Amino acid sequence: MISLTDLVDLARRFESDLSLPVDLLRVGNRKIDVDATPAIMGCVNLSQDSTYRESIATSTHSAIRKGRILAAQGADIVDIGAESSNPRTVQVTIREQISALVPVVEELASQGIVVSIETYEPAVARSCLEAGALVLNYSGGLASDGDIFPMVAEHQATIILCYVEGENSRDVSAKGIDEDPIPGMLDYFDRRVDHARSVGVDRIVIDPGIGFSHERSVPANVRTHYQARALLNTFRLRRIGLPICHALPHAFSLFEDEFRTAEGFFTVLAHLGGTGIYRTHEVPRIRAILGALRALGPQTFNLDKAESTAQ
Repeated sequence: MISLTDLVDLARRFESDLSLPVDLLRVGNRKIDVDATPAIMGCVNLSQDSTYRESIATSTHSAIRKGRILAAQGADIVDIGAESSNPRTVQVTIREQISALVPVVEELASQGIVVSIETYEPAVARSCLEAGALVLNYSGGLASDGDIFPMVAEHQATIILCYVEGENSRDVSAKGIDEDPIPGMLDYFDRRVDHARSVGVDRIVIDPGIGFSHERSVPANVRTHYQARALLNTFRLRRIGLPICHALPHAFSLFEDEFRTAEGFFTVLAHLGGTGIYRTHEVPRIRAILGALRALGPQTFNLDKAESTAQ
């Protein structure tokens, strides 16, 4: 069970990281202080293989309609993908992804909606950026950075760099579950961010990638514990100085019939950990929860003041 004692211990061990500043989230002409006003990224899945059935769009018209609804519900960004990150599903060809995504991107962008594309394929990314996407939710590994980063710089787009240990998000053979994943993430992101900046990318968000699948040998409860731990330790990544995005977990095995409440629960952990951008399938719920958390008080907790009051 997560307890106040655990949270106090975590905050004390890494107290110097709690108040470190991070850059503003810059998307198009907008600048958002995500510590003051967290950003919400709503999801539309054009793949029929998505495990989150409520997010699936069955046609171009359906995807456009869903994107408009998410924006009206309060999503700052609408994230669209045409291939499931689940490695047990069929891969979608580059041509099929482009054919499915570009008409949706063009229409939503023409309506002033900020569109993000989730892909690890450079050709898909280019087509969607040219169609009006302002954000690339990049789920590829190091091997494609040389193709992706110059393209992002050319379009002055925002890139979300995901923690991907293998070739891409579907490469589960490379995914481990460390007791403390943060030191490895810090080194990983430092190297990729330096590379991105060296070719002119200056709008960067980092994503610890906890929403990606792991091998079947990893029990569901172990994976969920890892995700919760990573969410609460997010503030330690503030050393990099960049906004932090989390794809909120579903945790079907934990929540079962009430799985639609899972992302709300994990939002609280992500908020305590200092997350700035929340990728979710449940925009109205997450918007309400973040609003309540902001209304109830400041994000950081003053331990000295609490102790003196208790005495």
